[in-house]
Amino acid sequence: MTTLRSRIIAWAGRLYLARTQKKGFDLSRMSFLPESVLMPLRREGLDPVDELAAVREREPISKLPVPIAANVWLVTGYDEVKAVLGKANSFSSDFTNLVGKAGAGAEQNPGGLGFADPPVHTRLRRLLTPEFTMRRLGRLTPRIHEIVEERLDAMEKAGKNGDPVDIVHSFALPIPSLVICELLGVPYEDRADFERLSAARFDLFSGANASFGAISESLSYFRDIVKKQRENPGDGLLGMIVKEHGDSVSDEELAGLADGVLTGGFETTASMLALGALVLLQDPKHFAALHDGDDVVDRYVEELLRYLTVVQVAFPRFAREDLEIGGVQIASGDVVLCSLSGADRDGKLGPEMEQFDPTRNVPSHLAFGYGIHRCVGAELARMELRAAYPALVRRFPNMRLAANPEDLEFRKLSIVYGIESLPVHLNG
Repeated sequence: MTTLRSRIIAWAGRLYLARTQKKGFDLSRMSFLPESVLMPLRREGLDPVDELAAVREREPISKLPVPIAANVWLVTGYDEVKAVLGKANSFSSDFTNLVGKAGAGAEQNPGGLGFADPPVHTRLRRLLTPEFTMRRLGRLTPRIHEIVEERLDAMEKAGKNGDPVDIVHSFALPIPSLVICELLGVPYEDRADFERLSAARFDLFSGANASFGAISESLSYFRDIVKKQRENPGDGLLGMIVKEHGDSVSDEELAGLADGVLTGGFETTASMLALGALVLLQDPKHFAALHDGDDVVDRYVEELLRYLTVVQVAFPRFAREDLEIGGVQIASGDVVLCSLSGADRDGKLGPEMEQFDPTRNVPSHLAFGYGIHRCVGAELARMELRAAYPALVRRFPNMRLAANPEDLEFRKLSIVYGIESLPVHLNG
């Protein structure tokens, strides 16, 4: 068991590092793009660059100077982002919009929910939704707490001689990776392949063609997993869907759903755990509040989700028709990019939205998206964060940063924002 878990944790670390500069389309190599296009992905430490707020204040919907035939719009206002993401009939997310562009062919469709429109999206989401209800997720609760405690034990052991411990690799990475393994119900005897192929998928991210090739390899692996689940369905997500829906869902669809759960549920939660820990470490008042009271945990988690909004930009939307959003005319065929990090700091929501304040009362944040494509695993992520943050500060009440804040290395030009390492001294 120990060896297996060590391999899973090692896989998580390789996956995380591989994703550092390889987010699907390798934006760092797209030097022909103007700075205004890359700007929504840039941050200074934990904060989006000042230019994003300036653009939102000036034009909540602005046209980007992209060298392609269609208009490309950047949406940064909270109300405007909700309007776009809430209009599934007016905007398409379907993969076919990318076919023939960015090196994508129809055979490279990754499946799953992110690049699907109704009625396909509706049917597939109905398959997944029951598995992400609080009743079904309740079966994971004891295991989540066990995983958190195991990681805290490992941290304590690693830092027993006063050596710095890296929260990213010792805590933030392994927790969601192990939880996702439990959720999918990947058999223990198959997890070595699961680790190898998942790591290979992300290691191949170096431009669009490599990205799609990696997705194909990952999907091929999940097809084998689905085949085994067909023969002997377990109690995990895949097995439950097979038991309850049988032949009404194809192997290809199941593989795509499993792949989406892995890619959507691992990296985002890992980034939230690491960056959230940094927020707490930088302010003793917040650290102490979370240490002392269970009643504040939910408010802290929700404000951290809003403040950090690690998924910076939503999947692109393609206008199906001419329409008006926020007083701006958008034409059929236009591409719309929604800045979730910009929207969640919109001053229209309240004062000082650029600051972290768990006492504030604001409308629901957009960290999990909005509309029909809102993250289906939002409650699972919340469960992990609610378990992990208080456990971390209570186990190590004297924890402090082991590096100068200005020396910390954050990701650059990434769809999912994160930090490379977060060294701490556990006992002050």
